[in-house]
Amino acid sequence: MKVLVTGGSGRLGQWVIADLLGHGYEVVNADRVKPVAGRAPVEAREVRFIETDLGDVGQVAGALLGCDGLIHLGAIPSPYSHADETVFINNVGSTFATLQAASLMGIKKIVTASSISALGTAWAPKPFPPVYAPVDEAHPLLNHDAYGLSKEVDERTAEMFHRRDEMQIAAIRFHWIAYTDEAASRAAEVKIDPTVGDLWKLLWGYVEIQDAATMCRLALEANGVGFDMFNCTAADTLSETPTEELIRTYAPSIDIRTPIEGCGSGFSLEKSRRLLGFNPVGSWRNNPGGV
Repeated sequence: MKVLVTGGSGRLGQWVIADLLGHGYEVVNADRVKPVAGRAPVEAREVRFIETDLGDVGQVAGALLGCDGLIHLGAIPSPYSHADETVFINNVGSTFATLQAASLMGIKKIVTASSISALGTAWAPKPFPPVYAPVDEAHPLLNHDAYGLSKEVDERTAEMFHRRDEMQIAAIRFHWIAYTDEAASRAAEVKIDPTVGDLWKLLWGYVEIQDAATMCRLALEANGVGFDMFNCTAADTLSETPTEELIRTYAPSIDIRTPIEGCGSGFSLEKSRRLLGFNPVGSWRNNPGGV
């Protein structure tokens, strides 16, 4: 199977490419810039690269020639580095153009990058917590920022293409994507101050980068998904304190609807496990020194 990865030069993109290659896929990278040396395996930088404006349907269609699947990661990855209108127009425009190109080329298996930012809690100017926990994919989307709104619109765009063209599209709601040592360093900060960085609004979550890459491949390989959203987080939090205790202490307005065992994630992985077979194994606890 040949797969186009948009944004394949990026932080996650290179790991997605490496994971696909390790499982026998042929991969093409479509991005604005060539990949540079980093922590991903070197083979991720050696696949065919096509410089592509993801907002141009024709360019994306050309890059998709001969491909059987698509993993769409290309986007401005956070707000505030660009003007709000730039973030929104770039992200929703590139998603529409990429899916339109996939439609024209007859691609039926697609994975697209969403984010827990779609919930609205990540970047809101006035911080607020989720309504309930564990947070599942049915949680209301309450955006106050352009980036989160772009992810919400991206999901609706993907849903439309599924209805129109019977594409299978899995929208992956990634939490903060981190290397194990990065997560360990953040956990050391949380140990000193659980309110650092307002992490209570994100339920002290994260996902290890190799798990995030694996999730993309599993979503591509799944059958019968139709269109759906899937949480992608680590199985644990960035804290040694039980999650329910953290919530009751620092975000008491959250309704804990079902028990959260120990330091388990405040986000539900039930659907991701059941429909995609996603079982995250990465944890900062494997590198507690943070180095």
